[in-house]
Parts: sequence; structure tokens; C-alpha cells
Amino acid sequence: MMKDKLKKIKEEAISNINSLDSLDNLERIRVKYVGKKGELTSVLRGMGKLSKEERPIVGQLANDIRQEIEEELSIAKDKLKEKIKEEKIEKEKIDITITKKTRKLGHRHPLLATIEELENLFISMGFSVIDGPEIETVEYNFDALNSPENHPSRDLSDTFYITEDILLRTHTSPVQIRAMKQMKPPIKIVSAGRTFRFDDVDDTHSPMFHQLEGLVIDENVTMANLMHTIDVFIKELFGKDMETRFRPHHFPFTEPSAEVDVSCFECKGKGCPICNGTGWSMELLGCGMVHPKVLENCGIDSEKYSGFAFGMGIDRITMVKHGIDNIRLLFENDNRFLEQF
Repeated sequence: MMKDKLKKIKEEAISNINSLDSLDNLERIRVKYVGKKGELTSVLRGMGKLSKEERPIVGQLANDIRQEIEEELSIAKDKLKEKIKEEKIEKEKIDITITKKTRKLGHRHPLLATIEELENLFISMGFSVIDGPEIETVEYNFDALNSPENHPSRDLSDTFYITEDILLRTHTSPVQIRAMKQMKPPIKIVSAGRTFRFDDVDDTHSPMFHQLEGLVIDENVTMANLMHTIDVFIKELFGKDMETRFRPHHFPFTEPSAEVDVSCFECKGKGCPICNGTGWSMELLGCGMVHPKVLENCGIDSEKYSGFAFGMGIDRITMVKHGIDNIRLLFENDNRFLEQF
């Protein structure tokens, strides 16, 4: 009678094991048949009613059945784990293959390409390229550059202040101050980078834009050296047939100061509807002889040394060079636009 119960438990357990579909169900079957309170244990509790001759036989049979059920459970567990692993691999599979036909190679953003072109051009002219922080002090951004306290650019409405003494630089000119304080003349450097001002966004203005500044300090540097340098730069960048025009202007850190126009890119100075018949394009950069007070602020003897500085908007040069009519296009990261370059 007890032998029949044991055999029946074995048949049911193996049948259930063969139809398993999860590890959770496998654990339930293990507890049900071979657990401490399982069916096999319940049957063995009745062995006290058996004769001495039957007890060892039934006990051996029970152990064999337990071992067989546990082996089947182990086999089923391994199969389920392998099945789960295969399903996970299939679900998480990533196709890492790629064909040459679908490969796309990137290229420099037009702004970065222009910066590199400008830097390489000035390197060929004997300049060194240096860099400076975008977060600056009021002293380096305004005071050392001879900007009066009532200058409009120092207002909260024009400049991004972090504290009263710390701000986002409004131009790359503070790099010139750092260079003059750290280097001894002769100095011949350019620096390009991002600058920030409160500007409403329109076709030609943005609160974040890029500038390149140049500085030359040495003995006997004159306005003629400045004009020749700018003229060479313009011709190397835009072509030998381009002309430059210097117009008097005022900057607190240079004296005398000038703004520089270039001849119309369309008509090359002949006059056309694009330049309104003037033959000249828009103002391209500002420049001038370094103010003696700026030299003295940096510990340079203004009686012995002189120099010139110039600054230009890289965004504007990029737009002029590529015929771009909206500065927003440079910052929107639209591939339909960027793929044209």
C-alpha cells in the first residue's frame, strides 16, 4: 500500500516536472514533493505502522524516489536557465554589423572650421594661439581695458554677471590682458572663443557668439603695421582682389581706433544691389593702437613699447564667407543645414 503511494508520488512529480515553464513553478514542485512538509515526507511518517521487514525496503524505495525526483528537478532547472538565457540574448541582441553604403562620416561645424582656418592663417603670419577662461573678473574684462565705470557695456542690462566681480566675458580681450601680465614683450598672439552679452536673438545677433582677438606688442609698432597686417589677413582669407577700408571709431582700450570694412563679396567693389551700390560689405572687425593706459595697467612701459589689437566676430565671418543670412542656423544643429558644408 505504501509502495503504491510512493510510486504514485514519483509519477506525478516527474509528470509535473516535465511540463514546467518557469523557475518559480519548479520551486513550488520541489517544496510540494520533496520539501520538509512535502508529500514524500508525509508518506514516510507512516512507516511506524510497517513491519520490521518492510521498513528498510520502503525506506530504500523512498530514498531512491527522492533522489530521482531531485535529479529531474536539477535537469529541469538547468534547461529552464538555458532557455531564459537564450530568450534574453535574443531580446537584447544588437546588430553591430554595418555596411560601407550606410556609413556617414562627420565633418567640422562651419564655425569650428572657420576658427581653425583663422588660427592657422595667423600662425602662418607668426602669431601664437592662446586661450583664456569664459568666466572672467570685472577687472580683466573692463577695468584693465580702460573701460570707464559709466560705460554702457558694464550695465546689468548688457552683461551676464555671476557676482558683482565675476561675469561671463563680453569679449575675448581679457585674454590680451592675461597675456600682457604673464608675458614680456615682444608679444604676438591671437585668441578665439565664446563670448556672452544680453542681445535679443534675431538674424544677426545672439546672446552667445564667438570672437577672435589679436595683439602685437613690441618696440616701434605703428598704425602702419596694423593696417598692413589687417590687409594681408583679409586678402589671405577672402582673396587677393579684396580691398579694406578703415573708418575712425572709438574703443576705450585703443587709441586711435578704427572699424574695418571689406569690399563687396559679390561685385568686388564695383557696386551692386547687394551692397547698395557702395562697393563695400558690412563692417568686419574693430582695431586700433593699444591705449598707453592699458599697457601701464599690465606693467608694460608705454614709453618704450607700443602695440596694436584687433577683434572680429567669427560668426559674422562664417556667415559672410558661406552666404548664411541667419545666425540661428549656426546653433540649431539641423543636419539639413550642416550637411551643406
